[in-house]
Amino acid sequence: MSDSQTTTLQAHHHHDPSLLVQFDTAYQQKDASQFGMWVFLITEIMFFGGLFGAYLIYRNLYNPAFVAASTSIAIKWGAINTAVLICSSLTMAMGVHSAALGARKLLVFWLGATLVLGSVFLGIKGIEYYDKYTEHHIPGANFDFNYDRAEKGEKLVPADVATQTSIFFALYFAMTGMHALHMIIGAGILVFLIWRAYHGAYPPHHYTMVENFGLYWHFVDIIWIFLFPLLYLVSRSPVH
Repeated sequence: MSDSQTTTLQAHHHHDPSLLVQFDTAYQQKDASQFGMWVFLITEIMFFGGLFGAYLIYRNLYNPAFVAASTSIAIKWGAINTAVLICSSLTMAMGVHSAALGARKLLVFWLGATLVLGSVFLGIKGIEYYDKYTEHHIPGANFDFNYDRAEKGEKLVPADVATQTSIFFALYFAMTGMHALHMIIGAGILVFLIWRAYHGAYPPHHYTMVENFGLYWHFVDIIWIFLFPLLYLVSRSPVH
């Protein structure tokens, strides 16, 4: 790079401190950042796609066990969490819109609302996990699918089917657990974004980080939209 180009670049960066040294324009920087985010989300789709594929294969192989196991999961909690996440997508979208308008206080508010809704989701998921623990539905040495049914005086599931239900619960905890992990990571990033937004770090010409996080949050919400019907709603006919 010539001296004149270096001088021009330094002068340009002096007027736009948000522009990183490897980029010539703000548009180029934003375009590269969004491209990187989409590549990351594609790898996430492949990861969760493998889990969904495993679930569908095993559900086909052990359908009676999967039907029996799915009846033990409370639709109420799953439905509430679905509504919570849909609302969090709305608040996140409003946050991105506020950033584009340069409305700092509104940006902080909407990001805070998204964090609260995400925390509600994780709290409800914690209640569900505790229920599975008390019902002995966590795969391992203490797993006993019929334990809760016996306690309630319900008809017991045949021993072979009861054993196979552990496959459902292994996938249930793997899929919802990885989803919850993504939510926890998202909550941590939200805290950082809120702190930065409060200090005015995201003006209208430089809010790419908020926009990219919005893509991540919407992706996590979409994953749940698939998890909810597969785990909670499909084939819940009572076992006879």
